[in-house]
Amino acid sequence: MQQVLTLPPPALLDDASLFLDFDGTLVDLAPTPDAVTVSDRLSGLVARLADRLDGRIAIISGRSIDSIEALFGAVPFAISGSHGLELRWPGGDRQMAERPAALDRIIDEMTRFAHHHPGVLVERKPLGAALHYRGAPAAQAASDALAHALAQDSDLHVQTGKMMIELRVAGADKGTALDRMMALAPMAGHRPVFLGDDDTDEPAMVAAAAHGGCGILVGAPRPSAAAWNLPDVATTLDWLEAAAA
Repeated sequence: MQQVLTLPPPALLDDASLFLDFDGTLVDLAPTPDAVTVSDRLSGLVARLADRLDGRIAIISGRSIDSIEALFGAVPFAISGSHGLELRWPGGDRQMAERPAALDRIIDEMTRFAHHHPGVLVERKPLGAALHYRGAPAAQAASDALAHALAQDSDLHVQTGKMMIELRVAGADKGTALDRMMALAPMAGHRPVFLGDDDTDEPAMVAAAAHGGCGILVGAPRPSAAAWNLPDVATTLDWLEAAAA
């Protein structure tokens, strides 16, 4: 893993396939997932990037596909949701892992936990559930302990992130999502560039490099498989606008 130190050149997107994380990359993190909105600037920017890259753009998010579509509206490009467990192709075809039977019980236990830890939020996803403790940082250790205990009982995968911990179906991540998209048109044959900010984005950084492309880390420099760094969301949007010009 190399330390990311330098800003990427806008020409990096020439003839590239662009893969974008959402929270923390295209929008600033919010106190709750539902508090996030997509501005006219962002929706217009994504549309211009899709045009400039002839459709070679995708969002790869830990959110569900439905959540991304609700924020952006109808989009003519690929989306991966739930950390690679959901895929929606540009034509609208979808692929999705099977929902585990244990998930309802896990959500119930997480909800009881949140009731006793004010400020903790339970996020329900199609193939997982997350505890967000941004509003109750002191609950981090207890949240982590609960998630790991529930994982042992259910064989679900523990996914960490910024001020959250999630249980989800195993067998996929953002790297496998990038791999699958790179195997098909319009992405195939073009160098992948992935932008992300969190630990959950590292598998996609690794996958992009394996395909001859690179990752761009959004946020403060840290050990990462990325090759470039953009310091924050505002700079990232400025860089994408320069690249789309």
